[in-house]
Amino acid sequence: MSDTPLASERYRQGMATRRAVLGDSHVDRAEAISTAFDKPFQDLITEAAWGHVWSRPGLTKRERSIVTIALLAALGQDDEVAMHVRATANTGASRDDICEALLHVAIYAGVPAANHAIKIAKQVFEQMDAEKAA
Repeated sequence: MSDTPLASERYRQGMATRRAVLGDSHVDRAEAISTAFDKPFQDLITEAAWGHVWSRPGLTKRERSIVTIALLAALGQDDEVAMHVRATANTGASRDDICEALLHVAIYAGVPAANHAIKIAKQVFEQMDAEKAA
């Protein structure tokens, strides 16, 4: 699947949501490095994660961002935590929101998971601040 007339409406909605949350440059990079091997996976996450879940009306992008970061931290998915912390610039989730979510992670998923995610979030926030200052 791709952005062609053959793409489903759910895929098109997913791509729009993915770009709104992660930013065009991130999505463009992911698309540019996609190969025949991982293209089906990219299509799947665009349609399923971004088109089916992130595009639903029940939660705001801010709320989905908070939930996603907490889940990824609990699962120890470091690269994904960093990506979604960076995406808070587009979702409206604040640093205080992320702090609160990671406190929940500490209690419900374990202190080491939260501690590591806090370290990642701090690094990402430092990078974002440096980029903003430049």
